[in-house]
Amino acid sequence: MNAGDISPDRSINIFHCLTELHERSVHQHIQDLLKTGKRSGKLSEIQCSALAYMMQMSEDVLEELDLKKYNTSPEGRLRLLPAVRNCRKALLSDCKLSKIHIEVVASALKSNPSHLVFLDLSLNPEVNSEMKVLCDGLQKICLCFFNFRLNTCSLSESSSSSLALSLKSNPSHLRELALGGNVLKDSTVAHLCAFLQSPHCQMETLILYRCAVSESGCLALVSALKSNLLHLKKLDLGFIEMKTSAVEHLCSFLQNPDCRLETLELNNCSLPESSCALFASALKSNPLYLKEFILWGNNLKEADVQDLLELRQSPHCQLDILL
Repeated sequence: MNAGDISPDRSINIFHCLTELHERSVHQHIQDLLKTGKRSGKLSEIQCSALAYMMQMSEDVLEELDLKKYNTSPEGRLRLLPAVRNCRKALLSDCKLSKIHIEVVASALKSNPSHLVFLDLSLNPEVNSEMKVLCDGLQKICLCFFNFRLNTCSLSESSSSSLALSLKSNPSHLRELALGGNVLKDSTVAHLCAFLQSPHCQMETLILYRCAVSESGCLALVSALKSNLLHLKKLDLGFIEMKTSAVEHLCSFLQNPDCRLETLELNNCSLPESSCALFASALKSNPLYLKEFILWGNNLKEADVQDLLELRQSPHCQLDILL
Protein backbone atom coordinates (compact mmCIF):
# COMPACT_ATOMS: atom_id res chain seq x y z
CA MET A 1 0.00 0.00 0.00
CA ASN A 2 3.01 2.28 0.29
CA ALA A 3 3.85 1.78 -3.38
CA GLY A 4 3.88 5.10 -5.18
CA ASP A 5 2.12 3.84 -8.30
CA ILE A 6 -0.81 2.08 -6.62
CA SER A 7 -4.23 3.26 -7.79
CA PRO A 8 -6.71 4.73 -5.28
CA ASP A 9 -9.17 1.88 -5.83
CA ARG A 10 -6.51 -0.80 -5.42
CA SER A 11 -5.50 0.57 -2.02
CA ILE A 12 -9.15 0.49 -0.96
CA ASN A 13 -9.50 -3.10 -2.22
CA ILE A 14 -6.74 -4.19 0.16
CA PHE A 15 -8.87 -3.07 3.11
CA HIS A 16 -11.89 -4.86 1.61
CA CYS A 17 -9.88 -8.08 1.26
CA LEU A 18 -8.74 -7.92 4.88
CA THR A 19 -12.33 -7.46 6.00
CA GLU A 20 -13.56 -10.42 3.92
CA LEU A 21 -10.79 -12.55 5.43
CA HIS A 22 -12.26 -11.67 8.86
CA GLU A 23 -9.05 -9.96 9.79
CA ARG A 24 -10.34 -8.52 13.08
CA SER A 25 -7.46 -6.16 13.54
CA VAL A 26 -8.12 -4.23 10.32
CA HIS A 27 -10.59 -1.72 11.77
CA GLN A 28 -8.42 -1.14 14.81
CA HIS A 29 -5.44 -0.70 12.50
CA ILE A 30 -7.36 1.94 10.52
CA GLN A 31 -8.38 3.76 13.69
CA ASP A 32 -4.76 3.74 14.87
CA LEU A 33 -3.61 5.11 11.52
CA LEU A 34 -6.10 7.96 11.69
CA LYS A 35 -5.20 8.78 15.28
CA THR A 36 -1.54 8.88 14.29
CA GLY A 37 -2.39 11.24 11.46
CA LYS A 38 -4.24 13.58 13.81
CA ARG A 39 -1.31 13.67 16.22
CA SER A 40 1.28 14.26 13.51
CA GLY A 41 -0.81 16.95 11.84
CA LYS A 42 -0.21 15.49 8.37
CA LEU A 43 -1.73 12.37 6.85
CA SER A 44 0.54 9.91 5.04
CA GLU A 45 -0.60 8.24 1.82
CA ILE A 46 -1.55 5.01 3.59
CA GLN A 47 -3.50 7.02 6.19
CA CYS A 48 -5.39 8.73 3.37
CA SER A 49 -6.28 5.31 1.94
CA ALA A 50 -7.52 4.25 5.36
CA LEU A 51 -9.61 7.41 5.68
CA ALA A 52 -11.07 6.94 2.19
CA TYR A 53 -12.02 3.37 3.10
CA MET A 54 -13.81 4.53 6.25
CA MET A 55 -15.68 7.27 4.39
CA GLN A 56 -16.67 4.94 1.57
CA MET A 57 -17.96 2.25 3.94
CA SER A 58 -19.81 4.65 6.24
CA GLU A 59 -23.60 4.43 6.35
CA ASP A 60 -23.69 8.24 6.51
CA VAL A 61 -23.24 10.03 3.18
CA LEU A 62 -20.44 12.60 3.32
CA GLU A 63 -21.80 16.09 2.62
CA GLU A 64 -18.60 17.43 1.02
CA LEU A 65 -15.31 15.99 -0.18
CA ASP A 66 -12.79 18.81 -0.68
CA LEU A 67 -9.39 17.24 -1.31
CA LYS A 68 -7.54 20.50 -0.69
CA LYS A 69 -8.76 20.66 2.91
CA TYR A 70 -6.70 17.64 3.92
CA ASN A 71 -3.19 18.16 5.24
CA THR A 72 -1.30 15.64 3.12
CA SER A 73 0.80 15.35 -0.02
CA PRO A 74 -0.71 15.68 -3.54
CA GLU A 75 -0.45 11.88 -3.82
CA GLY A 76 -2.23 11.50 -0.48
CA ARG A 77 -5.12 13.67 -1.66
CA LEU A 78 -5.59 11.44 -4.68
CA ARG A 79 -5.71 8.38 -2.38
CA LEU A 80 -8.83 9.97 -0.84
CA LEU A 81 -10.64 10.02 -4.18
CA PRO A 82 -12.65 6.74 -3.80
CA ALA A 83 -14.68 8.50 -1.08
CA VAL A 84 -16.36 10.34 -3.97
CA ARG A 85 -18.70 7.34 -4.24
CA ASN A 86 -20.25 8.19 -0.88
CA CYS A 87 -20.46 11.98 -0.95
CA ARG A 88 -22.87 14.61 -2.23
CA LYS A 89 -20.46 17.41 -3.14
CA ALA A 90 -17.03 16.68 -4.65
CA LEU A 91 -14.60 19.60 -5.00
CA LEU A 92 -11.78 18.28 -7.17
CA SER A 93 -10.65 21.48 -8.88
CA ASP A 94 -6.95 21.70 -9.82
CA CYS A 95 -6.08 18.30 -8.31
CA LYS A 96 -3.99 17.02 -11.25
CA LEU A 97 -6.36 14.13 -11.89
CA SER A 98 -5.08 11.41 -14.21
CA LYS A 99 -7.01 8.95 -16.37
CA ILE A 100 -7.30 6.49 -13.47
CA HIS A 101 -8.69 9.16 -11.14
CA ILE A 102 -11.27 10.36 -13.67
CA GLU A 103 -12.41 6.76 -14.11
CA VAL A 104 -13.03 6.62 -10.35
CA VAL A 105 -15.19 9.76 -10.63
CA ALA A 106 -17.09 8.33 -13.62
CA SER A 107 -17.69 5.14 -11.66
CA ALA A 108 -19.22 7.24 -8.86
CA LEU A 109 -21.58 8.86 -11.38
CA LYS A 110 -22.75 5.43 -12.55
CA SER A 111 -23.18 4.03 -9.04
CA ASN A 112 -26.64 2.87 -8.04
CA PRO A 113 -27.48 4.75 -5.99
CA SER A 114 -25.29 7.75 -6.81
CA HIS A 115 -25.21 10.42 -4.13
CA LEU A 116 -23.31 13.06 -6.13
CA VAL A 117 -25.24 16.27 -6.71
CA PHE A 118 -22.24 18.62 -7.19
CA LEU A 119 -19.03 17.82 -9.08
CA ASP A 120 -16.26 20.34 -9.75
CA LEU A 121 -13.53 19.09 -12.10
CA SER A 122 -12.27 22.53 -13.12
CA LEU A 123 -8.58 23.07 -13.97
CA ASN A 124 -7.95 19.39 -14.69
CA PRO A 125 -6.73 19.21 -18.32
CA GLU A 126 -6.86 15.39 -18.38
CA VAL A 127 -10.67 15.69 -18.35
CA ASN A 128 -10.46 16.54 -22.06
CA SER A 129 -9.06 13.16 -23.09
CA GLU A 130 -11.38 11.29 -20.71
CA MET A 131 -14.62 13.05 -21.65
CA LYS A 132 -16.13 9.87 -23.13
CA VAL A 133 -15.98 7.99 -19.82
CA LEU A 134 -17.47 11.01 -18.01
CA CYS A 135 -20.26 11.31 -20.58
CA ASP A 136 -21.12 7.64 -20.07
CA GLY A 137 -21.58 8.44 -16.40
CA LEU A 138 -23.62 11.57 -17.04
CA GLN A 139 -26.04 9.68 -19.27
CA LYS A 140 -26.81 7.26 -16.44
CA ILE A 141 -27.48 9.86 -13.73
CA CYS A 142 -31.01 9.53 -12.38
CA LEU A 143 -30.84 12.17 -9.63
CA CYS A 144 -33.34 15.00 -9.55
CA PHE A 145 -30.56 17.59 -9.84
CA PHE A 146 -26.86 17.74 -10.60
CA ASN A 147 -24.30 20.57 -10.73
CA PHE A 148 -21.28 20.16 -13.03
CA ARG A 149 -18.26 22.47 -13.27
CA LEU A 150 -15.59 22.08 -15.95
CA ASN A 151 -14.04 25.54 -16.01
CA THR A 152 -10.65 25.82 -17.77
CA CYS A 153 -10.26 22.15 -18.68
CA SER A 154 -8.81 22.80 -22.17
CA LEU A 155 -11.77 21.05 -23.76
CA SER A 156 -11.40 20.31 -27.46
CA GLU A 157 -14.21 20.80 -29.96
CA SER A 158 -14.98 17.07 -29.98
CA SER A 159 -14.94 16.80 -26.18
CA SER A 160 -17.20 19.78 -25.58
CA SER A 161 -19.58 18.60 -28.33
CA SER A 162 -19.69 15.11 -26.80
CA LEU A 163 -20.54 16.67 -23.45
CA ALA A 164 -23.36 18.77 -24.92
CA LEU A 165 -24.77 15.73 -26.75
CA SER A 166 -24.72 13.61 -23.60
CA LEU A 167 -26.54 16.36 -21.71
CA LYS A 168 -29.16 16.50 -24.43
CA SER A 169 -29.77 12.76 -24.01
CA ASN A 170 -30.48 13.21 -20.28
CA PRO A 171 -31.52 16.87 -19.87
CA SER A 172 -33.78 16.85 -16.85
CA HIS A 173 -31.16 16.30 -14.12
CA LEU A 174 -28.74 19.19 -14.76
CA ARG A 175 -29.11 22.34 -12.66
CA GLU A 176 -25.71 24.01 -13.14
CA LEU A 177 -23.23 23.86 -16.01
CA ALA A 178 -19.95 25.80 -15.84
CA LEU A 179 -17.71 25.74 -18.91
CA GLY A 180 -15.84 29.01 -18.37
CA GLY A 181 -12.42 29.30 -19.95
CA ASN A 182 -13.04 26.65 -22.64
CA VAL A 183 -13.20 27.73 -26.28
CA LEU A 184 -16.61 26.75 -27.63
CA LYS A 185 -16.85 26.40 -31.41
CA ASP A 186 -20.12 26.95 -33.27
CA SER A 187 -20.72 23.20 -33.55
CA THR A 188 -20.54 22.84 -29.77
CA VAL A 189 -22.79 25.86 -29.26
CA ALA A 190 -25.33 24.27 -31.62
CA HIS A 191 -25.39 21.09 -29.50
CA LEU A 192 -25.64 23.19 -26.35
CA CYS A 193 -28.56 25.12 -27.82
CA ALA A 194 -30.34 21.85 -28.63
CA PHE A 195 -29.91 20.87 -24.98
CA LEU A 196 -31.24 24.22 -23.74
CA GLN A 197 -34.24 23.98 -26.06
CA SER A 198 -35.25 20.57 -24.77
CA PRO A 199 -38.65 20.75 -23.05
CA HIS A 200 -37.15 18.71 -20.21
CA CYS A 201 -34.22 21.09 -19.58
CA GLN A 202 -34.45 22.64 -16.11
CA MET A 203 -31.01 24.21 -15.81
CA GLU A 204 -30.74 27.08 -13.34
CA THR A 205 -27.12 28.26 -13.76
CA LEU A 206 -25.09 28.60 -16.98
CA ILE A 207 -21.48 29.81 -16.76
CA LEU A 208 -19.76 30.55 -20.10
CA TYR A 209 -17.27 33.33 -19.32
CA ARG A 210 -14.16 33.46 -21.55
CA CYS A 211 -15.61 30.86 -23.95
CA ALA A 212 -14.72 32.80 -27.13
CA VAL A 213 -18.19 32.23 -28.58
CA SER A 214 -18.56 33.73 -32.08
CA GLU A 215 -21.14 36.38 -32.95
CA SER A 216 -23.41 33.85 -34.65
CA GLY A 217 -22.93 31.43 -31.75
CA CYS A 218 -23.85 34.14 -29.27
CA LEU A 219 -27.05 34.93 -31.18
CA ALA A 220 -27.99 31.24 -31.31
CA LEU A 221 -27.25 30.79 -27.62
CA VAL A 222 -29.31 33.77 -26.46
CA SER A 223 -32.19 32.69 -28.70
CA ALA A 224 -32.06 29.19 -27.22
CA LEU A 225 -32.25 30.60 -23.70
CA LYS A 226 -35.79 31.72 -24.44
CA SER A 227 -36.76 28.05 -24.18
CA ASN A 228 -35.57 28.00 -20.56
CA LEU A 229 -37.36 31.04 -19.19
CA LEU A 230 -38.92 29.53 -16.11
CA HIS A 231 -35.81 27.83 -14.75
CA LEU A 232 -32.68 29.87 -15.50
CA LYS A 233 -31.60 31.91 -12.46
CA LYS A 234 -27.97 32.82 -13.25
CA LEU A 235 -26.25 33.54 -16.57
CA ASP A 236 -22.57 34.47 -16.93
CA LEU A 237 -21.46 35.50 -20.43
CA GLY A 238 -18.44 37.54 -19.32
CA PHE A 239 -15.66 38.25 -21.85
CA ILE A 240 -17.90 37.25 -24.78
CA GLU A 241 -18.16 40.09 -27.30
CA MET A 242 -21.79 41.05 -27.76
CA LYS A 243 -23.01 43.10 -30.70
CA THR A 244 -26.25 45.11 -30.68
CA SER A 245 -28.16 42.20 -32.22
CA ALA A 246 -27.13 39.88 -29.37
CA VAL A 247 -28.08 42.53 -26.80
CA GLU A 248 -31.51 42.88 -28.42
CA HIS A 249 -32.03 39.10 -28.24
CA LEU A 250 -30.99 39.14 -24.58
CA CYS A 251 -33.39 42.00 -23.85
CA SER A 252 -36.20 40.05 -25.48
CA PHE A 253 -35.37 37.23 -23.09
CA LEU A 254 -35.32 39.56 -20.05
CA GLN A 255 -38.59 41.31 -20.77
CA ASN A 256 -40.56 38.10 -21.18
CA PRO A 257 -42.95 37.86 -18.20
CA ASP A 258 -41.92 34.23 -17.67
CA CYS A 259 -38.23 35.12 -17.27
CA ARG A 260 -36.96 34.40 -13.73
CA LEU A 261 -33.30 35.39 -14.16
CA GLU A 262 -31.79 36.74 -10.92
CA THR A 263 -28.10 37.21 -11.84
CA LEU A 264 -26.70 38.40 -15.18
CA GLU A 265 -22.95 38.86 -15.68
CA LEU A 266 -21.79 40.66 -18.82
CA ASN A 267 -18.41 41.99 -17.73
CA ASN A 268 -15.88 42.78 -20.49
CA CYS A 269 -18.36 42.07 -23.29
CA SER A 270 -17.54 45.18 -25.39
CA LEU A 271 -21.16 46.26 -25.09
CA PRO A 272 -22.31 49.11 -27.38
CA GLU A 273 -23.27 52.40 -25.72
CA SER A 274 -26.96 51.85 -26.40
CA SER A 275 -26.99 48.58 -24.41
CA CYS A 276 -27.90 50.04 -21.03
CA ALA A 277 -30.91 51.88 -22.42
CA LEU A 278 -32.07 48.66 -24.06
CA PHE A 279 -31.56 46.68 -20.85
CA ALA A 280 -33.36 49.30 -18.76
CA SER A 281 -36.33 49.26 -21.14
CA ALA A 282 -36.48 45.45 -20.98
CA LEU A 283 -36.27 45.37 -17.19
CA LYS A 284 -39.06 47.93 -16.87
CA SER A 285 -41.30 45.31 -18.46
CA ASN A 286 -40.18 42.64 -15.97
CA PRO A 287 -38.54 44.26 -12.90
CA LEU A 288 -39.44 41.68 -10.26
CA TYR A 289 -36.62 39.13 -10.53
CA LEU A 290 -33.20 40.43 -11.61
CA LYS A 291 -31.20 41.18 -8.44
CA GLU A 292 -27.58 41.30 -9.65
CA PHE A 293 -26.35 42.87 -12.91
CA ILE A 294 -22.59 42.90 -13.57
CA LEU A 295 -21.39 45.24 -16.33
CA TRP A 296 -17.87 46.24 -15.34
CA GLY A 297 -15.13 46.31 -17.95
CA ASN A 298 -17.36 47.58 -20.78
CA ASN A 299 -16.03 51.15 -20.86
CA LEU A 300 -19.48 52.54 -20.15
CA LYS A 301 -19.87 56.14 -19.00
CA GLU A 302 -22.20 57.36 -16.26
CA ALA A 303 -24.55 58.76 -18.89
CA ASP A 304 -24.75 55.30 -20.49
CA VAL A 305 -25.96 53.65 -17.29
CA GLN A 306 -28.25 56.48 -16.17
CA ASP A 307 -31.39 54.62 -17.28
CA LEU A 308 -30.39 51.63 -15.16
CA LEU A 309 -29.61 53.85 -12.17
CA GLU A 310 -33.04 55.44 -12.44
CA LEU A 311 -34.67 52.03 -12.76
CA ARG A 312 -33.20 51.00 -9.41
CA GLN A 313 -35.29 53.71 -7.78
CA SER A 314 -38.50 52.07 -8.91
CA PRO A 315 -40.42 50.45 -6.02
CA HIS A 316 -40.95 47.33 -8.12
CA CYS A 317 -37.31 46.90 -9.14
CA GLN A 318 -35.39 44.17 -7.25
CA LEU A 319 -31.95 45.14 -8.57
CA ASP A 320 -29.68 45.19 -5.50
CA ILE A 321 -26.26 44.93 -7.14
CA LEU A 322 -25.27 46.95 -10.21
CA LEU A 323 -21.54 46.91 -10.96
